[in-house]
Amino acid sequence: MSANSRLTIAAHALTWIGLYQRRGHEVATSEQIATSVNTNPVVIRRLLAKLSKAGLADSRRGAGAGWMLARDLAAITLLDVYQAIEPGPVFALHRATPDPECIVGHGIGPAMAAVYDDVEAALRRELAKTTLEDVLRDVLKAA
Repeated sequence: MSANSRLTIAAHALTWIGLYQRRGHEVATSEQIATSVNTNPVVIRRLLAKLSKAGLADSRRGAGAGWMLARDLAAITLLDVYQAIEPGPVFALHRATPDPECIVGHGIGPAMAAVYDDVEAALRRELAKTTLEDVLRDVLKAA
């Protein structure tokens, strides 16, 4: 099972757009963003569509088409990005109900749900502490 990189790619795209706009550009194309991320522009467009629905990015059509931030980097947390692209829980229980006659099958759901709830709450708390302005600052520091 591989790790999910959508949050990283979405944060990368929004941070890149923010820096690009600070450098005097109005909009960024999905092709430009995809070059930085090293992925297909279609991947970027799909993620930015979700981010747009969440009020984090805007698009312009026609001449001068492209993407821009809907809010300043300092007003976008990693939790905002996460909620826009990963609306469901981090972990899930069984798809099919385990055998209720089995002692483990009967008790595994409640036992794991309690742990998962705590993990989810900790994840959200940590993501809420970091803005994309913080991410950009750390990126520029590392450059």
